[in-house]
Amino acid sequence: MDCILNQTHFLNARLADGTVADLTVAGGRFRAIAPAGNAAGSSAIDLAGQLVLPAFVEGHIHLDTSFYGDAWRPHIPCTNGFDVRERVAFQMRNLAQAAPMAERAKSQLELCVGHGSLAMRSHVMVDAAVGLKHVETILGVREKYRDLIDIQLVAFPQSGILSSPGTAELLDEALKLGCDLIGGLDPASFDRDVKGHLEIVFGLAEKRGAGVDIHLHDGGTLGLFEIEEIAARTTASGMQGKVAVSHAYALGDISADALARAGERIAAAGLAIMTNAPGDHAFPPVAALRKAGVTVFAGSDNIRDSWWPYGDGDMLNRANMIGYRSGFYEDWELEAAYDVVSQAGAKALGLEGYGIAAGAKADFVALKAEHVPEAVVAVPKERTVYRAGREVARGGKVVA
Repeated sequence: MDCILNQTHFLNARLADGTVADLTVAGGRFRAIAPAGNAAGSSAIDLAGQLVLPAFVEGHIHLDTSFYGDAWRPHIPCTNGFDVRERVAFQMRNLAQAAPMAERAKSQLELCVGHGSLAMRSHVMVDAAVGLKHVETILGVREKYRDLIDIQLVAFPQSGILSSPGTAELLDEALKLGCDLIGGLDPASFDRDVKGHLEIVFGLAEKRGAGVDIHLHDGGTLGLFEIEEIAARTTASGMQGKVAVSHAYALGDISADALARAGERIAAAGLAIMTNAPGDHAFPPVAALRKAGVTVFAGSDNIRDSWWPYGDGDMLNRANMIGYRSGFYEDWELEAAYDVVSQAGAKALGLEGYGIAAGAKADFVALKAEHVPEAVVAVPKERTVYRAGREVARGGKVVA
């Protein structure tokens, strides 16, 4: 009875299929979706034909290393082309002068929520230099914001595992403290031992019942070999659907035939591929991988940090970027770009109750667009974000 009394009706919501409906929310979930004009009650919000989409999924971000909201940090270029080790050194230098981590993480979180992301996966640095300090801080931030956004944390070995003595033990402790996934970093080029690196990553995942999300920057046939090894280990461990490879640049600089074979292996292993479509790198061909049955999802990755000065925390803008760089023009292609930051992201993160449907969580965004393709192209800034049917952000600002 209490659930009935506490219903909220959202009237005249435009759904992705073009129909206009009334949405009934109770207990934080959609209880009914009916043709417009059927809902009634004193607690009603008229959406006036705005497009209603499930809240976006921020699939890859670094809450601990962003300088968003802090002083501007001029970008430092690598001395001889992109180099992960050198970038990590720049990052450590900048972090030593940065504002408190909790403050920076809060600023970045609210930026993402303001744009409509209510689910997130953040990688958090773990290595011999910082120990578990980053994990402990971000766990505290997650707890503080638990009613506003769902956050998965990845224990991320930013300085490698085998090349950073003691890191394996720290990663295990991070999982015990509350991290949800174990990360990895370029097993071949960074640790120079693919088998040894993956033994630790998957060993800890199996030991703690955690998922896996591995950063892989290595390109060409080397990166492809690593992806194949990750896929094989995933299948052998029975972890299909629980493993992601982030960046996977190699998939963007191999032949079409090699990509087709790789797509089949990746799909068969249930590996998800994350891309942020970075401007100066080849990136996984979204259309070809989706056609092969691979789950491709997206994230902002770095936002104004030591790796690059860009990033706005807006996953709808990220869909626009992915579509632009992928040469997506037709409506169905633009819808695919949107899927990468929504349904595909929810699948990769294993989110329960995602979508606009009876029984799903009432986490959604209302914005001015006729349909999904227009939303991807126009990236409307006037949005209202609802968490469990309650307004939490408007016009890019958190109000809850």
